[in-house]
Amino acid sequence: MFKVFCKISFIILYLGCTFFVFAQKDYTKLVNPFIGTGGHGHTYPGATSPFGFVQLSPDTRMADWDGSSGYHYSDSIIYGFSHTHLSGTGVPDYCDILLQPTTGEYEWDNKKYSSAFKHNSEKAYAGFYSVHLDKYNIDVVLTTTLRTGMHKYTFPKNAKEGNVLIDLVHRDIVLDSYLEVVDSYTIKGYRFSKSWANNQKLFFVAKFNKPFIKKEIHVGSGTKLLNDKMAKGNAIQAGFTFDVSDGQPLLVQVALSPVSMDGAFLNLAVEQPSFDFDNTLQQNVQVWNKELNKIEIESHPTNNIDTIFYTALYHTMIVPNIYQDVDGQYRGKDDKIHKAEGYTNYTVFSLWDTYRAYHPLMSIINKERTRDWVHTFLNQYKQGGMLPVWELSGNETFCMIGYHSVPVIVDAYKKGIKDFDTNLALEAMLSYSKSNRFGIDTYAQKGFLSNVEEHESVSKTMEYAYDDWCIAEFASMLGKEKIAEEYYKRSLNYRNLFNPATGFFQGKLHASWYTPFDPNEINNFYTEGNAWHYSLAAPHDVHGMMDLMGGEKKFRTHLEKLFTTTSKTTGRDQADVTGLIGQYAQGNEPSHHMAYLFNYTNKPALAAYYLNKICKEFYTNKPDGLIGNEDCGQMSAWYIWSALGMYPMNPASNEFEIGSPQIKKATVHVENGKEIIIDCKKSLQYDIQPSKIIVDTVEIKDKIIKYVDVENGANIHYTIDDRTRFVKTISTNNDLSKIPFVAVPFIAKGDVKFKNETKVELASVNKEEEIYYYIPTNKSLASSYHGNYKVYKKPFTINTNCSLYFFAKNKEQESSTITQPFYKIPTDKNITVTSKVNPMYTAGGSDALIDGIKGTDNWRAGEWQSYYGNDFEAIIDFKKVKNVQQVTCYFLQDIRSWIWMPTEMEIFTSKNGKDFVSIGTAKNKINEKDEAVQVSSLQIDISLLKTRYIKVKAKNYGIIPAWHLGAGNTSHLFISEVEVK
Repeated sequence: MFKVFCKISFIILYLGCTFFVFAQKDYTKLVNPFIGTGGHGHTYPGATSPFGFVQLSPDTRMADWDGSSGYHYSDSIIYGFSHTHLSGTGVPDYCDILLQPTTGEYEWDNKKYSSAFKHNSEKAYAGFYSVHLDKYNIDVVLTTTLRTGMHKYTFPKNAKEGNVLIDLVHRDIVLDSYLEVVDSYTIKGYRFSKSWANNQKLFFVAKFNKPFIKKEIHVGSGTKLLNDKMAKGNAIQAGFTFDVSDGQPLLVQVALSPVSMDGAFLNLAVEQPSFDFDNTLQQNVQVWNKELNKIEIESHPTNNIDTIFYTALYHTMIVPNIYQDVDGQYRGKDDKIHKAEGYTNYTVFSLWDTYRAYHPLMSIINKERTRDWVHTFLNQYKQGGMLPVWELSGNETFCMIGYHSVPVIVDAYKKGIKDFDTNLALEAMLSYSKSNRFGIDTYAQKGFLSNVEEHESVSKTMEYAYDDWCIAEFASMLGKEKIAEEYYKRSLNYRNLFNPATGFFQGKLHASWYTPFDPNEINNFYTEGNAWHYSLAAPHDVHGMMDLMGGEKKFRTHLEKLFTTTSKTTGRDQADVTGLIGQYAQGNEPSHHMAYLFNYTNKPALAAYYLNKICKEFYTNKPDGLIGNEDCGQMSAWYIWSALGMYPMNPASNEFEIGSPQIKKATVHVENGKEIIIDCKKSLQYDIQPSKIIVDTVEIKDKIIKYVDVENGANIHYTIDDRTRFVKTISTNNDLSKIPFVAVPFIAKGDVKFKNETKVELASVNKEEEIYYYIPTNKSLASSYHGNYKVYKKPFTINTNCSLYFFAKNKEQESSTITQPFYKIPTDKNITVTSKVNPMYTAGGSDALIDGIKGTDNWRAGEWQSYYGNDFEAIIDFKKVKNVQQVTCYFLQDIRSWIWMPTEMEIFTSKNGKDFVSIGTAKNKINEKDEAVQVSSLQIDISLLKTRYIKVKAKNYGIIPAWHLGAGNTSHLFISEVEVK
């Protein structure tokens, strides 16, 4: 008990201190929280504290993509003010515990209790938000502490009564909720909900500075509980009325807890002991100034970036969020209550985004929190059996790809943050990398993924390879050389997807390249991108990529074309792909390191040109001032690094590539009390890089700044000379050329589906390696090549259904053995599809519907055709009259991907191909709300019938209904096979 008292006393002291050292400059007023609230930034403008559990902000829209944070600058109504918000994510969640001040009669429909507002009445800076609600003539002011929010409502002067509505139904699907009136000043409750996080548990207490004089509690469907003090269910709303005739503001304190209502009371007692709004705001401002002071900058007079820079820094400091009560208790991944001992527990880890630039920045300016995050990761491994991928409120969402908590841990360790169980960390890394999640086991065995095993197979292969390099580095630092050797080799697996004929990392189906190939096409082989965006996604092996492409000149040509091509993206509409310069996409993370790759060519000035262009054109002081999703600080971290003139191109390398500084001077305050001072006294032109870089007194020859040279403080001087275009000495850092590796061979020519025969040509990336192949008559014989496999010397012919086994070999080692099935398509019938097929999902053409190959629930593997918004219609010609007894069509349902079974299928017959007669209809029996991914069939049995033609019609499900997240959009109809007996 004494320890708890001391800890709470310390927190009170911490919150009450003045931080007078930082009072000289108020950085909070340089922050514009409206940046990113327009366009596709997905940020929120409300009040929060650095890394706080509470984000108190207005909600202006429900759960659509551009409303992921709950707010969009284009909106003109406010539903109310909720206490949790996500910053810049691409999936909506949170917006819990909504409060809305009103006047007059209670309204329960959010369209009725919402209010119009005008942006000129809004004001926001770090820790503060205010707005005027036009409908009610109420002024709202908000601020926060770490775990509490404080509302101040000023009602109209002539108002005698004012209301506060509490809506526990707002936004997400409610699993359970509870509300209890403790006394006339206090209510408490909880809300368990499902959205991105499958089971978010949130407890709260709300306390008013005035007693309410009337209340009304609703439990859904218009049912109100006038006398009861508590309600339980999934549709609770409540209204409380106060006497406001004295003209004084109504204050509301709301405390949150992930643990319990008692935890919320404790958080409130410690962090909000009084209703002093001004003092709470002042303390919040002081805490923010302490954080924002960690990087002091001086702008060039002609390029004042103070607001853009400090808003970016602010955005890096509002996530991840503390996820524990003041006594250290938190809800773990196992849904049990734990206590954080010796560290602080956090949540909201957008690791696919943030491992790239955000975490390398935090491991310099927020070392203690980085240590906490590593401990959080390891405890999540102990509680949930895995390191986090995209963790939210103690839930693993499995959003995005890779195991990117690994580079975060490795980067922290390399930067001297070593106060954690390194053996446990390595165990956790190996556990994930040897799991069967998302095709990792197949990737490890084959050396790559094809879309037969996993969708987004190119992206997953490349990002798994990077994470494997990080594991190798960590194992090596721990003296585990055997593990390091294994994972350095695995880190080169990305090479297995390089197609020398196209110069891109390209998708495969089994062992053959997916065709037709269009590098501009956004499709299921890539994660939120296309082949251009993943064409350089091996930052740990730049020299290896350069060698694959044929040397520096071809590598540079590829880079230049990436930024200058006028070709547009094709394929799927991907809203995340924004901020295009050619095919470079600043609005999405896979592109973020690419401009810095010019440093490895003989045209490093192009890095400066494009970095200046990106900084000046894509980061502005406007609501749409972020070119893409903020993504929990990554988009802003990229800007901070680039404004300082450097970037962690390989995030876990502990090295920073030189770019093009945007500041005149910067001072980075490190937690050890040291300072990194960056000096650049001349503003830059678009095509100028520093011609000389001096760290203290030593000139950096290879233009890479190593963290070891600045960790204890340093003076970095950039020398700018308009007449100088330095040619960088190509670095040999992280050279993996000595790692023994043989890439798998591939099918260069030959159709895997053919009608009569096909000629097959094999090839490999390294022409000096021999290829061995074998076509067994019995699959069991394919396990060994001795006595069966033969050296490939020239193309050969296949004319029957079979499987081809082959591998590449040099004098030292061999690649994995891979398999390619071949299918002979029947020639006794043909099919004509009269409907418009979606060009993204053609399955290779109409013959795919009569090739005898049925698609699996992995619909991204290429065996399905899609009819998007269209009915399906096709005619089969047997070429002569035949007996027909049964027609079966195979369809798919995956409603999360907007794919529904057809509502019905109808069959027609004809002997002349013109006059068709209906002979039966089959109705769909799969529940339209069934979320399981499933292959199902519709079948019509026919009394023995002689016919030559069969027409199949399948009716599309239609417009997606209101209960679905994609409401109002059109649905897909997926079909893989028409089987006639």
